[in-house]
Amino acid sequence: MSLKCELSSMHAAADKYAMLEDPDVQVKQWMSMVRELAYDIEDCIDKFIHRLDDDGRHSGFKEFFLKTTRQLKALGARRGIADQIDELKVRIKQVKELKHSYKLDEDTCSTLVVDPRLCALFADQAHLVGIDGPRDDLAKWMNFDCRAFVSVSQKPNIKKTISDLIWKMPYPDGFTKDIDIWDVMTSIEKLRELLQDRRYLVITDDIWCAQAWDTIKCAFPKNNCYSRIIVTTRNIDVARSCCIGGDDRVYEMKALSDLHSNILFLRRIFGSEQNCPDILKDVSNKILGKCGGLPLAIISISGLLATRPTVKEEWEKIKRSIGSALENNQSLKGMSTILNLSYNDLSPSIKTCLLYLSVFPEDCVIGRERLVRRWIAEGFICEERGLSRQEVAENYFYELINKSMVQPVSIGHDGKADACRIHDMMLELIISKATKDNFVTVVGGGQTRLVNHNGFIRRLSIQHNEKENAYALVKEDLSHVRSLTVTSSYYIRHLPGLIEFEALRVLDFEDCEGLEEYDLYNMGKLFKLKYLSLCCTGLSKLPSGIVMLCDLETLDLRNTCVQELPSGIVRLIKLQHLLVAVGTKLPNGIGDMRNLQIISGFNITRSPFFVVEELGNLENLSGLDIYFDCEGLEEYKKHETMLHSSLCKLGNHKLVSLRITRYGGSLGFLDSWSPLPFSLQIFYMSSDYYFKNVPRWIVPTLTSLAYLDINLTELTEEGLVTLGELPALLCLELWLNTGQQNGLITVQGTGFPNLKELGISGAVEAYVTFMKGAMPKLEKIGVPCLVPVAKTYGFYIGLENLTCLKQATIMLVKDKSTPSKNKAGATAIRKEAAIHLNHPTVYILGESDC
Repeated sequence: MSLKCELSSMHAAADKYAMLEDPDVQVKQWMSMVRELAYDIEDCIDKFIHRLDDDGRHSGFKEFFLKTTRQLKALGARRGIADQIDELKVRIKQVKELKHSYKLDEDTCSTLVVDPRLCALFADQAHLVGIDGPRDDLAKWMNFDCRAFVSVSQKPNIKKTISDLIWKMPYPDGFTKDIDIWDVMTSIEKLRELLQDRRYLVITDDIWCAQAWDTIKCAFPKNNCYSRIIVTTRNIDVARSCCIGGDDRVYEMKALSDLHSNILFLRRIFGSEQNCPDILKDVSNKILGKCGGLPLAIISISGLLATRPTVKEEWEKIKRSIGSALENNQSLKGMSTILNLSYNDLSPSIKTCLLYLSVFPEDCVIGRERLVRRWIAEGFICEERGLSRQEVAENYFYELINKSMVQPVSIGHDGKADACRIHDMMLELIISKATKDNFVTVVGGGQTRLVNHNGFIRRLSIQHNEKENAYALVKEDLSHVRSLTVTSSYYIRHLPGLIEFEALRVLDFEDCEGLEEYDLYNMGKLFKLKYLSLCCTGLSKLPSGIVMLCDLETLDLRNTCVQELPSGIVRLIKLQHLLVAVGTKLPNGIGDMRNLQIISGFNITRSPFFVVEELGNLENLSGLDIYFDCEGLEEYKKHETMLHSSLCKLGNHKLVSLRITRYGGSLGFLDSWSPLPFSLQIFYMSSDYYFKNVPRWIVPTLTSLAYLDINLTELTEEGLVTLGELPALLCLELWLNTGQQNGLITVQGTGFPNLKELGISGAVEAYVTFMKGAMPKLEKIGVPCLVPVAKTYGFYIGLENLTCLKQATIMLVKDKSTPSKNKAGATAIRKEAAIHLNHPTVYILGESDC
């Protein structure tokens, strides 16, 4: 273990030099040596520990002789490890000597870079595209006596920023005397004095951190003159920290539309969008797709193409090589510099997590949970300040979103993204960096052959594999590959066998066709494996060696045809996430897997009785997604009883999410659920069973319940009041089985203090209205509108009373109404929405039939 201690100080130094904007060749060489040395040390230690574990697995007299025999056979292997340790010590010494000879202990200054945004500040207005709407919106905010614009650097000099503001304001004679010797405090006091009785507009451009803004804002007095301050930032958290008053607003810049992107792109190349040759239109659209509406990317790429021949083959070449062009072409230097500014602002740990995204194909939607679990399995994440590795990794995920390094996908009821996508330009940048640093090796993904790499392959991503690439991999040394990701590989049977990948921590075959043709026989020898995903529809049987993966933390078998797990799976006591295909049968002994946190997809009624009973022993279980299939089974009542018992035990532990899918039978046994899991945040049911009323276990003391999806026969006034008392409820999905007593559901002006989303669906004939004060934070609704009843009340829904509403989906339930009544209902709903202060987006289902 002393090898790792020797390396820790050099790791810190490598992280320091990794922050440089443009490290020289010697620094890059030294950093590469440190990185490769770190991998080899970790592999060596893992092999040594694995040998010790093997030696200690047996006991008893007979096992003693077996152990002695193995030790004699292993002498050669142990001698090999000892030789490897000696070699690593020599390499550590060499790295230290190089560090000293390169004088890396001395302070290193980054090269001064001219801000590439300067040219944009002085651009001719006639040449700007797509700014009319944003300009007009912002113009409504301003009309002022004195104005100033100041840019804040990535590492701000607060004194200089305040001084720049003073110089740009009208000031009396002698006011700036001795300004060069003022300290920060004096500068702030003088600016406050200057602005005290004036109506001012100040724009502070490109704030990078909230701490800088907290200091700068002290210089702006609140003088009741209706002054305005505009802050620009690329970090959404900073934007929110700047808005603390009720009148503050966040204006989020949108990407250019396809129309404006095309105009800007072709105008800069041909002078007019009409002058583009037809033969180039297809490839230009593909290049624009990579730009993703980002003006800087469009300007940079179009500037490069403007200097090249207008030949289709030339443009195709540019499209394929945008990543390397970003690094090497001078005309794209501005684009590369700005992307690098954001990249360099990340901590070393988050940089590593960002570079890791290069293993996923272009335009891939990357699930948060999948990504977080892979980061952890790779060893990128450590516990911090009392936070678990899972919590730290999720914080990294959201930080990448907040800093606009990745784009959020599928925003949930809690405002958090369930997945992300990476902009093509950013993906090109990180692929370039990851390849150059030998962090990831990509096969396919726009490459016509195996990408050249320096040193051993450490992480291998196979995308859209070709036969040629598969055969090329057979010739490579794959014994140092730490993660293998295979997607859309039509020639998977030609890939090297798993025996070649002895160092794997992550093996991900998600959505990979033809996996059933690949040889998984040697899976049991991947003793370091922590993450395994075999999510492929053709797979119906698991390799026997899977029960030997003693370090496995995540096993993902969703979307497979596997319906039963081997009995030996319960020996994987480090497993935390067990995700199986819906309806899978689990074996006895699962209660011994005390580290399990998530179980998803298994069939309650087709598994042994004792499996259901053992669920209650899983004290760390936070997520349970189960499946009932009672058709043709006479003993399902016993399973219900055991499940009820287990849920009562889990009520004393950490259960956060419970999802139940059921066909046949009842869920009435939940009425006696006690004690309740007060940590429960999510309850979801997909079932042909409907509760007659809101269940008794749904009580206001469930203070953490944020998402509730439940089936009810009828929503009574009493039930609505009960639901409204849930203090943390953010999303409510109600499925009603019958029409309401008089067709009317009235939401009163009390309750639901934090609800953001409401959906009412099912075989329901109802008309929903909202009273003044109802659901004060509701942003999104989807409700029915029974036209005959609605007409009686003048088609009034009460949208104006939902002060935070952003989107409404109204389903017209026409019954026997005439087309004219239906049309009148749709018209009335749109008029209500039109006078709403938020101008919410409205969708009326069934309007086209009016």
